[in-house]
Amino acid sequence: MGFSLPMDNTEIMSVKEFKGNKEWAIILGGSSGLGLATAKKLALHGLNLCIVYRARRSTLPDIENEFEQIISNNDIQLIHFNADVIKEEKRREIIHALMNKLGEEGKVKVLVHSIAKGNLKPMHSADSPELKNDDFHLTIENMAISLYDWTKSIFEQKIFSADARIISFTSEGNKKAWSSYGAVSAAKVVLESITRNIALEFAPHGIRANCIEAGTTDTASLRMIPGSEQLKKHALQRNPFKRLTRPEDVANAVYLLTKDEAKWITGATIPVNGGEHLS
Repeated sequence: MGFSLPMDNTEIMSVKEFKGNKEWAIILGGSSGLGLATAKKLALHGLNLCIVYRARRSTLPDIENEFEQIISNNDIQLIHFNADVIKEEKRREIIHALMNKLGEEGKVKVLVHSIAKGNLKPMHSADSPELKNDDFHLTIENMAISLYDWTKSIFEQKIFSADARIISFTSEGNKKAWSSYGAVSAAKVVLESITRNIALEFAPHGIRANCIEAGTTDTASLRMIPGSEQLKKHALQRNPFKRLTRPEDVANAVYLLTKDEAKWITGATIPVNGGEHLS
């Protein structure tokens, strides 16, 4: 009796269920870390990409090289914008440019929110700047409210697909106190609340919204947190697999949430951390 060998990873990864659908993913904060890993994963499966990010001029060559590799490795379209996501005028310009690419048939299948712009300051310090009211406003505006603004703008232009997915990224700092993380922690709580309400209020329009609580991941954003080395050591001790979460782990979870089989998952905050939260 003959039998078939299971497909290897190359064969599995070559499945492009979104290819030819004229569907797009908008990734806010897609130039590095979780956002960039997500862009690569979704492109691999055939989604076209609109990436919005904020970067210094000196880093642009490396970022653009990453985008060029995504295009060369995948038969997709990619447009990108170095722009402030909270500026209404910029948001309108980007959505208008995307609509020109969409044409009459194209739709936005996925909106990913991976913004990591916030103030990391202590509430009290004798020798460094302290957290102020304006720091909370800037952080929450960028890392939370911008998700609602983009969702609303895309919805008003009627370019979401009939089964759209919105995915935001939170962290364990949403419920644990870390030094100098107060403004970001507050923003993560607001982000989760906004995500839940999007799931509830936009459900009649076919939109699902979920939040991924990523484990400790060694990204540029993590390294900006004071005491990040201790956070990493503690995460390694707690994690049953004794390794940190990788951006690709989170990107894989985003991909799973875009699939047809995930359409009954909405309004959830899902830990993607290899069990780091268990102890």
